[in-house]
Amino acid sequence: MAQDLAGRVALVTGAGAGIGRATARLLAARGATVGVNDLKQELVDEAVAGITAEGGKAFPVVQNVATREGIGQAVRQAAEQGSRLDILVNNAAWVRYQSVLEIQPDTLERMLDIGFKAVIWGIQAAAEVMDPERGGAIVNVASTAALKSAPSSMVYSGIKSGVLGVTRAAAAELGARRIRVNAVCPSAVPTEGTQRNRNAERDARRVASTPMGRLGTVDDIADAIVFLASDEARFITAQALVVDGGITFTTL
Repeated sequence: MAQDLAGRVALVTGAGAGIGRATARLLAARGATVGVNDLKQELVDEAVAGITAEGGKAFPVVQNVATREGIGQAVRQAAEQGSRLDILVNNAAWVRYQSVLEIQPDTLERMLDIGFKAVIWGIQAAAEVMDPERGGAIVNVASTAALKSAPSSMVYSGIKSGVLGVTRAAAAELGARRIRVNAVCPSAVPTEGTQRNRNAERDARRVASTPMGRLGTVDDIADAIVFLASDEARFITAQALVVDGGITFTTL
């Protein structure tokens, strides 16, 4: 049975495209009212229009989540416009792959601001507005890079490893407030944002190394996120759900 999220209000950061957009669309299809966050107004408007055209409920949340003030305002706006907040998906990211000797301060700081600090500030803001009796669900988008790394990904792998640590620590503390905190760990998923870091040869090697014989899709990841946000995962918290077709823990 599809998860019934009728009456719930969700916020998805970085939902203008890719995994975030697919997640916002699926949450709405399951009955939730979704706050669609991104930095660019046109991306947000397109995502909201797509959801409403399919009969779902969504509203725009144009905020820069790279600052504590920005993610805090996004969470508060979602809670105010929806009259509650039940689900937060920390999905926003900005990624650049650089070798150890090439890492630059501006790249490091931006990746930390969006990919790590925003997760912490988002959890904090959500915990402040989620009803302690009703509780809620927070899902952080990590990566299999937190479990198995590669060259030129020290910053990215470190950030996603940190997201897993934050997920477990937040779950331990917020369980008393009936807030579950989990993470998903996608492997390589073709999206608009990852296009610049992909090529056909690398994709072919990944497909050949994956037991399921294909790359993941944004819908594969969205399904996992929505499951963790739903009541079907009501006793699941502090977990990292790997969604990778088996590539991380097998050798072909």
